[in-house]
Amino acid sequence: MTRKLRAGRRGPASGDARSIVVFLHGYGADGGDLLSLADPLAPHLPDTVFVAPDAPERCVGNPFGYQWFPIPWLDGSPEAAAREGLLRSSEDLNAYLDSVLADEGIGADRMALVGFSQGTMMSLHVAPRRADALAGVVGFSGRMVAPETLQAEALSRPPVLLLHGDADDVVPPQSMPQAADALVAAGFETYTHVMRGTAHGIAPDGLSVALAFLREKLPR
Repeated sequence: MTRKLRAGRRGPASGDARSIVVFLHGYGADGGDLLSLADPLAPHLPDTVFVAPDAPERCVGNPFGYQWFPIPWLDGSPEAAAREGLLRSSEDLNAYLDSVLADEGIGADRMALVGFSQGTMMSLHVAPRRADALAGVVGFSGRMVAPETLQAEALSRPPVLLLHGDADDVVPPQSMPQAADALVAAGFETYTHVMRGTAHGIAPDGLSVALAFLREKLPR
């Protein structure tokens, strides 16, 4: 049985919902952490609904936040628990995405995922394994889990934009080209952007690049 995800929602500025952006937060945060990005994005995406679910588990390393799955090198959990957590949360997230599409009356080709850190890991795992291709995936400061399985398990190939700070001391910057190489090898339309002088976060230039990508891939 899947777990129901609680989520925040910002309606379209125009009042006419034609597309959806789903924000997926990082380890120890919550949906509200990224939903604030709707403020600078909404004026340029006036027909877009913005939603941001909380991950299904309380975070081991931060009980005030949430996690999609445990991270062994941060919380000491076994590798098996991390893998099991990823798979279970993937089921939860897929059920949530299906419910949002149904509730909003919008097709999968009008939905984009925007992840940060662990939210990027979830985005890169879930989106390719959905039968109906999403409009796109934006991944900030994350990495791909089990890239060696991507080509065999991909059911759809949405375009992907990866962004990473070159001063990231949480998720190594080389995680971006590693994920990009796996995506390209599996036939994905893939773009990358390095946020110069940026640690583990989202810099203004990165947000601008992400906005341009979303404006191009989402229907207007």
